[in-house]
Amino acid sequence: MRNTTLGYLLAAASLTILLSGCGSSGAKTGDSGQKSANDEQTFSVVAKQEIPSIDASVTNDVVGWGVLKNTSEGLFRADKDGKLIPAGAAESPKISEDGLTYTIKLREDAVWSTGDPVVAADYVYGWQRTVAPKTASEVAYLFESIKNYQAIMDGQAPAEDLGIKALNDYELEVTLEVPVPYMESLLSLPPFFPQNEKTINKSGEKYASSSEHMVYNGPFVLSDFEGAGTDTKWSYVKNEKYWDQANVKMEKIDFDVVKEDATALNLFQDGQTDDIVVTGELAQQMVDDPAFFSQDMSNATYVEYNQTKKEFQNENIRKAISYALDRQTLVDQVLGDGSIAATGLVPKNMSFNPETEADFVKDSGNHLKYDPEKAQESWEKAQKELGIDTLKINLLSSDADSAKKVVEYMQGAIQGTLKGVTVEVSSVPLSVRLERGNQGDFDMILVGWGAEYNDPSVFLELFASDNINNSGKYNNKEFDKYLKASATTDAGNPKARWTDLLEAEKVLMNTMGVCPVYQKAEAHLRNPKVKGILPSGPEYDYKWTFIE
Repeated sequence: MRNTTLGYLLAAASLTILLSGCGSSGAKTGDSGQKSANDEQTFSVVAKQEIPSIDASVTNDVVGWGVLKNTSEGLFRADKDGKLIPAGAAESPKISEDGLTYTIKLREDAVWSTGDPVVAADYVYGWQRTVAPKTASEVAYLFESIKNYQAIMDGQAPAEDLGIKALNDYELEVTLEVPVPYMESLLSLPPFFPQNEKTINKSGEKYASSSEHMVYNGPFVLSDFEGAGTDTKWSYVKNEKYWDQANVKMEKIDFDVVKEDATALNLFQDGQTDDIVVTGELAQQMVDDPAFFSQDMSNATYVEYNQTKKEFQNENIRKAISYALDRQTLVDQVLGDGSIAATGLVPKNMSFNPETEADFVKDSGNHLKYDPEKAQESWEKAQKELGIDTLKINLLSSDADSAKKVVEYMQGAIQGTLKGVTVEVSSVPLSVRLERGNQGDFDMILVGWGAEYNDPSVFLELFASDNINNSGKYNNKEFDKYLKASATTDAGNPKARWTDLLEAEKVLMNTMGVCPVYQKAEAHLRNPKVKGILPSGPEYDYKWTFIE
């Protein structure tokens, strides 16, 4: 075990990525029958959803972040061995003794796809644009450890006061409010990417609406993308102006949105695509195929209750629904892709005790169980407390096949267990689901969230009373107290911080503020000739991909 929390967490992050990468490269070899992967270094992928947005200040979903991680680049990124290394940065940062000041030199050979140099001012502009209240960014909370962030959010300081400044064209200084053990991991995420002010001003409201109104500094440029939330086809094309283009082997990667698993399977078997996701019966049927593999993900899928509504402010209703779910049956028989039944909100194999190295999930314990009798008992208590006999619930999800299967299972489980409860399912495009979630237009909503850095806070902070991603408006002072302590007074004390996070999850689960369902795994059929696709959080990084 390393002797600093930062080193420990980054090592854990690297190990997670490396192990996941082994799962990918370890796909069984054989003649898959695929013909689109060829010596020209091109291949095709079936995507499950349209791209809701490609604006780094706004995007808050796995599809958009996947695009940004491949077409843009921040200060750090994971290399082909899963190690976090300087990217837009020229070297590792110099960190002050108190852990509050980062001085970062930028590489001088990085340019935008327009040919303009990527300079320190681009990072300053991008960060300030994201935290500016008028942007109404859902990812601005990631900057909460940066000096003056809260004052900016409270309207007491301008965005220009954020703790980042350009010392010169190729040197940044970042000042924090408190030490952050995973700071370099944060600096690898899209909200911390540089942004080109000239392009944004020129495009105006059309910025990021299509590939034409974007500029790139990553391994690829986005091509043939004509509309956020609507276009079903797009491509990544090798960026010849990228500073490390010599190590990018892929010339082009084509994406096609296909939401039905059976249709995607037909395309794969006909050699029309090289990579698809399969779930349920199809995953079980294809498990012995040479192209099959299951990718473990640090990703939690959960249901949020709309706690602005009287019914879901009732703790017993929330508990009744949770007790009614047989999570093991769901992952085994409905998904069948290697996903794991949730025992709490934080996923397994992601974060570890800084002293004992025990998994957070082990230290926290099993907070969830299937118990039809307790489900009915909790429902009867809720009926008396609310003075109701029946309850009609709308359960919202995206329209991807796997999401529809999950909510249909939940519908049957809840209605079959809780007498008098009716569940109506609404499956809509991802962009609509995101919008309705943001607006609070739901009773219950199925959400998936992936870990972009390996720390329990990445999940727990979603349910802080002031977090913009807290769509269900869970509000618990004790939960907030533990979470705040982990980020402030105990930020520099790994043992105390770990205890804070454990207590926070315990409060969240004891009140069933959110209903975790499963930890996602992703089953693929992938042409065995395609190598070097790296999991990058819940997304995939194609910088190191090649055709064997």
